[in-house]
Amino acid sequence: MKSDDFQNNLLKHTEDFRKILAMPSGDWSVKGFIDVAKNIYTISIDTKVVSKIIELMMFPVLQKFAKENNFKMDFCKEQYHYPDVTFITKDKKKIALDLKSTYRKNNDIVSGFTLGAFTGYFRYRDSKKNITFPYKEYSKHYILGVIYTQQEDRIDENKVYSIDDLEEILSVVKDFDFIVQEKYKIAKDRPGSGNTKNIGSCVKISELKEGTGPFSELGVKIFDDFWINYMTAEMSRSAKLRKPPYRNLKEYLKYRNTENV
Repeated sequence: MKSDDFQNNLLKHTEDFRKILAMPSGDWSVKGFIDVAKNIYTISIDTKVVSKIIELMMFPVLQKFAKENNFKMDFCKEQYHYPDVTFITKDKKKIALDLKSTYRKNNDIVSGFTLGAFTGYFRYRDSKKNITFPYKEYSKHYILGVIYTQQEDRIDENKVYSIDDLEEILSVVKDFDFIVQEKYKIAKDRPGSGNTKNIGSCVKISELKEGTGPFSELGVKIFDDFWINYMTAEMSRSAKLRKPPYRNLKEYLKYRNTENV
């Protein structure tokens, strides 16, 4: 299967993902957690909780997609390992798929995805640490991204409901949309949020849907070289450098051009 076919064929399952995640109203079909006494506890707006549940709900559709395309499918066996799913084609090519979710800040902007580490297995591509197969064995790296809207108003996390109250429980998220892109096409030239050494994504919905991030025209080789050699301020100090060689794509291109003079 050609790489473009992978993207297009997975996008054909957009409505399957939507039907699993959402009610006809667009609200999330998940209302909370239930215990053996049939008490329902509302879900926190915490993005990590929402993301994990969404990921688990989408797996049956991914299994259907794999069966249709004669892929062997390997799920990630450890938490925080890359990727979430490995597809192996009939000709033994490996395709990485990471599931990500983010919330809208407005009609045009989302909070953004983190696209995996730029250290560890990303730099040492023979490494088997924190990755299903060594990075170099993957022919393509895709992101299946879920975009949603948060409903923070009127959520009472302290209230306990019964089964009879199911219809009145407000879903914490709604209005799902989906993107499938190769990782480099939606990556930006800055790390993701927090102190972790992760690659950040574009935040404009149009760039995510169309795959028009800053590396999209430059290609995956430039993306790889940029992030393999990228240093945070802490990493440059550890390497006994006064400052990182570059901090963004503009400085990187200048740095590489200077090196080649």
